[in-house]
Amino acid sequence: MSVLEYVLVMKHILQFKIYKGDGQYVGEGVDLPIVTQGRTIDEVVARLNEALQLHLEGENLAELGLAPHPSALVNFELETAYA
Repeated sequence: MSVLEYVLVMKHILQFKIYKGDGQYVGEGVDLPIVTQGRTIDEVVARLNEALQLHLEGENLAELGLAPHPSALVNFELETAYA
């Protein structure tokens, strides 16, 4: 595999989802084993950011298949608004 091919297959965007749990919001990594929770969406986003930084601290991103400085994409699951 050439360097260019290797860079193209490296993950540039890390995905996370947020959903309403039992009384708190839950933030969960789709690509990485990260789970946290918070009372508000802002709180769970801040905790996801901190957990991601701690998870990747000191890691060789290339060995994890990640591009340098990957972005985080967070999806929020809305509660059903109809019955």
